Amino acid sequence: MKQRKIPMRTCVVTREKCEKKDLVRVVRTPEGEVVVDPSGKQNGKGAYLKLSLEVIEKAKKNKALDRALEVEVTGEVYEELSNLLK
Repeated sequence: MKQRKIPMRTCVVTREKCEKKDLVRVVRTPEGEVVVDPSGKQNGKGAYLKLSLEVIEKAKKNKALDRALEVEVTGEVYEELSNLLK
């Protein structure tokens, strides 16, 4: 049986390559709003984050998502990311 290719993505904070299923996608929609995309299929410019509290806090402090999505990310998005951990 042929081995399926595993999609790899890079975390915008740690710059570590991980399997897509281990990361969470944050999307800037064509309308300009920023949302968390658990399905990984929503339209728009996406950025991937490792799902850990340290990485989320570092992204907030360094404004890594702001740079990756080219828009200011609100605290609500970081709260939603933190809630995904629980």
